Amino acid sequence: MIEGRPPVGLMSSVVAPAKPANNMAPKEVELILVKEQNGVQFTNSTLVSPGRAHSSGEERETWGKKIDFLLSVIGFAVDLANVWRFPYLCYKNGGGAFLVPYLFFMVIAGMPLFYMELALGQYNREGAAGVWKICPVFKGVGFTVILISLYVGFYYNVIISWALFYLFSSFTGELPWVHCNNTWNSPNCSELWTFNTSLNDTHKSTPAAEYFERGLLHLQDSEGIDDLGLPRWQLTSCLAVVIVVLYFSLWKGVKTSGKVVWITATMPYVVLTVLLLRGVTLPGAIDGIKAYLSVDFLRLCEAQVWIEAATQICFSLGVGFGVLIAFSSYNKFSNNCYRDAIITSSINSLTSFFSGFVIFSFLGYMSQKHNVALEEVATDGPGLVFIIYPEAIATLPGSSVWAVIFFIMLLTLGIDSAMGGMESVITGLIDEFKFLHRHRELFTLFVVVSTFLVSLFCVTNGGIYVFTLLDHFAAGTSILFGVLIEAIGIAWFYGVDRFSDDIQEMVGHRPGLYWRLCWKFVSPCFLLFMVVVSFATFNPPNYGTYVFPTWANTIGWCIAISSMTMVPLYAIYKFCTLPGRFCDKVAYAITPETEHHLVESGEVRQFTLRHWLVV
Repeated sequence: MIEGRPPVGLMSSVVAPAKPANNMAPKEVELILVKEQNGVQFTNSTLVSPGRAHSSGEERETWGKKIDFLLSVIGFAVDLANVWRFPYLCYKNGGGAFLVPYLFFMVIAGMPLFYMELALGQYNREGAAGVWKICPVFKGVGFTVILISLYVGFYYNVIISWALFYLFSSFTGELPWVHCNNTWNSPNCSELWTFNTSLNDTHKSTPAAEYFERGLLHLQDSEGIDDLGLPRWQLTSCLAVVIVVLYFSLWKGVKTSGKVVWITATMPYVVLTVLLLRGVTLPGAIDGIKAYLSVDFLRLCEAQVWIEAATQICFSLGVGFGVLIAFSSYNKFSNNCYRDAIITSSINSLTSFFSGFVIFSFLGYMSQKHNVALEEVATDGPGLVFIIYPEAIATLPGSSVWAVIFFIMLLTLGIDSAMGGMESVITGLIDEFKFLHRHRELFTLFVVVSTFLVSLFCVTNGGIYVFTLLDHFAAGTSILFGVLIEAIGIAWFYGVDRFSDDIQEMVGHRPGLYWRLCWKFVSPCFLLFMVVVSFATFNPPNYGTYVFPTWANTIGWCIAISSMTMVPLYAIYKFCTLPGRFCDKVAYAITPETEHHLVESGEVRQFTLRHWLVV
């Protein structure tokens, strides 16, 4: 049974003549209404919570099957960083001991924030901006996360185009990153393995490193970010293919994207398992896995280990991009979002841990093959999946087949994460600007084409510098700031007790005291700490030995600030447009839109001490 907060008598305009208005009406009637009328605008009623009505007045689309939603969330959260970031952090920060701070922050912040976003989207049935009808002054944070998702799309799709380029290059008898006799190779190229994989050093470089930086990126034709050149047709073609795939995955909404993820979200697990079975048979693999799992509890005394664990939690689960809100807004109202949050966030973390076995089995093999220490081959970021891992694959029998399998995995890991980011932008804007609902296909086309045009800067000769700048500034401090404001808006201004009532109305039970304490105190403090640390530990971006000029860093900060300023700018706009004296404006700004009639009678719960103290 679903228990509603407001009196049922006010629903007479909705249920009549099927059911007479009655303050003591059975709750079953309310449940039937939810099922039959979910997504329909309930006008002339203050009873029906904003989550039940979709304010466009049209039936809101829902996922075809529950598994479509789960796979979409898993596919978005499990991305390339699970493969190239977590295993390296685990190895670098005490091996198995790193799991202690990682799981700690997962429990006190990661899961509560994940659960919060799923519940917020499902109850209000709107995108990242529209959900803030619960506290209008905070709607700016919705535009913040939409902008961040858009910025990330500018460079994230480029990584997928790199993987596609490598995939096409793998359909050959001999992989092109094996020898130094290619047109792109420099005199520094050496087939004898060397520690350095950066062409910015004067030391020898490997064929795999030169293939990435000279064969793919053509860095040799650029002197820096002020010397980009024209887009290269090979990468432009790959990027265009990625954009076409994204468009036809998204143009019809979750009915189409929910089917695509059956492939893109499951394929990585099949490939990771196949690669692990092959990896553990290689000489040195066990040594690599032992190094990955080796426990050094003394490292837990270092603050940097805890900071890196907290940072990994913040970014690996995908909170703050508006994607979880957008996906869950297409759920049925009575869906158990609590169970979904536990399942999907746990799978994400387990995938990160599992991928470490795959990565370090091959790194252990490389370490033994070239007779060097493991730390000389262990790295993170694009260098791992586009230089070190392809080089390891090239030494295997049937290397072309293994390369094709590996890059198919990278493609599927990237595609569904990119789909999630684009869906956040599309859903967030069409829910805010209702006329776009009738033109979803055209608007989706506009978004993906715009993304493609900006991404062209990243596929020029100096495109890696634009890529690095965007990667450094687009979703760093700004995403932490966005989630912090989101957590404060929900737990403090809307009220954690009111939010808990909303969840009870959906799933039939209130969140436990633990979740409420995390939402109100622990998670906001954690996020505030992360924002401060992000500013305090900021380092300007660089690529190898290349240092970005001041003007480039200024542009980067403008990108970061442009999304964060949406919060104060919208708040100022809202105050200027609301009627009444200053106190009236404040009351309207922090009161849910469905309760604005209470402001007129002076019943503003945010003006009571109980609202701020209750948990």
